[in-house]
Amino acid sequence: MSMNQRVKEVRQSLNLSQAKFAKALSMSNGYIAGIEVGNNHVNDRIIKLICFTFHVSEHWLRTGEGTMFEEMPNPLTELASATFKKLKPEYQEYVLKQMEQLLAIQDKESGQ
Repeated sequence: MSMNQRVKEVRQSLNLSQAKFAKALSMSNGYIAGIEVGNNHVNDRIIKLICFTFHVSEHWLRTGEGTMFEEMPNPLTELASATFKKLKPEYQEYVLKQMEQLLAIQDKESGQ
């Protein structure tokens, strides 16, 4: 599959028309149509724009390897990780023990 075809696959997986996809990228839908049929080249600027706008993996877009979309960071996970790193080691151990206990309670509630 060519990079041009992968651009089309991104658009289709997002359920966007060429017009809406083009508008999100501040491009003409005619140019997007040209990319999809292979008449227009996908340059580095367009690659970066697609990846940034739609959280597409640049490696996948260029090569077709891996997954199409990058995993979106979870704000709660990011906050918990940043807070955990600020704790003294003995407090980190305490937090981990509490988390293990919460998981045990959760498993018990769900019947596992």
